[in-house]
Amino acid sequence: MLESLKRWRRQRVLERYALPDALWNEALQRLPFMALYDDGELARLRDKVVLFLESKGIVGAHDHEVTPLARVLIAIQACVLVLNLDLALYDDFENVIVYEGEFVPAWEWEDEAGVVHVNADPMAGEAMPGGPVVLSWSDVEASTDWETAGMNLVIHEFAHKLDMRNGEANGCPPLPPDVPADMWQATLGAAFEHFRGRVACGDDTVIDPYASENPAEFFAVLSEVFFAEPALLAHEYPEVYQQFAMFYQQDPAARAGLVHEIT
Repeated sequence: MLESLKRWRRQRVLERYALPDALWNEALQRLPFMALYDDGELARLRDKVVLFLESKGIVGAHDHEVTPLARVLIAIQACVLVLNLDLALYDDFENVIVYEGEFVPAWEWEDEAGVVHVNADPMAGEAMPGGPVVLSWSDVEASTDWETAGMNLVIHEFAHKLDMRNGEANGCPPLPPDVPADMWQATLGAAFEHFRGRVACGDDTVIDPYASENPAEFFAVLSEVFFAEPALLAHEYPEVYQQFAMFYQQDPAARAGLVHEIT
């Protein structure tokens, strides 16, 4: 009975909040990496976007207006991570807060000596454990063009939210049974140390050097690359690519005929 009610409610939401074709198509056209997805995958993604938008508030901060197109753009990029996963992975928060530009969170933290510090550095995005995702719209808009920006802010912050489902972000999200935690940690740990060494030596890395900050940022940055430029990750760190393909249950490089399919 409970499952029947869930299916009925899901169908009711999909019908009541269906996205207009023109809005959906315009949003997809703003995201070139979505061209890799076939019609069936896009149809499933569209359903997830509708369910996501029905369950989350995407609200502007300080009178910033979030347009319908902005809402759909953010939702597509959030939902592509969980296209083949459970949307319930995002159940720990209710809102996405959108600033017009960079923002200063002004949160406090205490160091080992007991001195309280206030963060006054402007930020483009932040994912809060058990709380909202905060985004700078100007950076979201710029990062839809991966070729120019070399980053994808929405994918980055929502990768952090997946990572946080195990608690504090540490580069190890909840893994499916066919992805052993020891294999994941060994593979990503070795790749992180290798990448951090390259950055420390001053190598001109194609992948954003911000990935060398810590394992959580390594996971988030490489998730951006996995979706937006899969051939790059498959070339630079093929073992990490394979772990990500098993975790996300997607093989975007194979869609483009770039590498072998998941086995």
